[in-house]
Formats: sequence, structure tokens, C-alpha cells
Amino acid sequence: MFSFDKIAAVGDADLLFGLRALGVKVFSPREVNEARRVLERIDKEKFALCLVHQDWLQAMSEEKKAFGKKFGPVIVGFSDYRTLADTVEKMVKKMAVRATGSDALIKGKGKDESS
Repeated sequence: MFSFDKIAAVGDADLLFGLRALGVKVFSPREVNEARRVLERIDKEKFALCLVHQDWLQAMSEEKKAFGKKFGPVIVGFSDYRTLADTVEKMVKKMAVRATGSDALIKGKGKDESS
């Protein structure tokens, strides 16, 4: 039987730091095979819920399908603010270039001047 108080998360350690503080078991794999082993462990240890960052979700789609045929663990994908922030930055940059002919006003500190 799955333990409904056991929750895991798979993603970057810096992104999941807050979840760790809340008692969520955090896994930060470095490559796809390691991520697959993490999912096997989550299944063995009877976690009820596993949050998987979008970067890992596609790579582990087959495993997610297999878990979908069982009662648990439930695999839920999530995204983070970083992707959204990058998308917004690109949109603003395009608008600035269209309006002024240059993106000089919105270049970030320490960013490559050639882009």
C-alpha cells in the first residue's frame, strides 16, 4: 500500500530547496538513466506522489506511462519560473528592437553583448 504522506520531487536541487524544507524527498539526477533509477526507487519505497520537473518529464515518458497503469505513485509534471522569465525577456527584447531599433536599454548585467 502506498503511503499518502510520502511525496517526492525530481528536478534541480536549487529549484526544489523549498520543498525539501517542507519534508518532501528531493531527487536531483544528473542524467536520464539516473532519473529512471530514481523513479524505480520512488516506486519501491511506495511514494504516493512524485512531482517531476518538465525538463525530466519528456525523458521519462515511458516510465510515466507505466506508472499510469498502476494505482501509484501518481506522477505530476511541473514547470518553474525560469522558463517563463526567459520567454518574457525574449519578448521584451523583440519589442524593444522593433520600437527603437536596438536592445541596448534592456541588456542584462554580465550578459553577452553580441546577442
